[in-house]
Amino acid sequence: MQNETDARAHRSLGKDIAAAILLLIPFVVYFDLPYYDKVNPTLAGVPFYYWFQTLWLLLSAILFIIAAFILDSNSGGD
Repeated sequence: MQNETDARAHRSLGKDIAAAILLLIPFVVYFDLPYYDKVNPTLAGVPFYYWFQTLWLLLSAILFIIAAFILDSNSGGD
């Protein structure tokens, strides 16, 4: 019985860590300003700086949704 509880807690911790990593990825990318603070390459005349940030808004939303599903599945079983 104790082993079952320990295994469930271990899986829950693993899911929490996975969700935390998914939530941290956009912050790491946004704070690495020198990486994307440039004009080229352009996309339809839009400098890299702008379209890269816009692309990461979409990617961040997807990562946040995935993290929310992971965290929701964690609390659903308790």
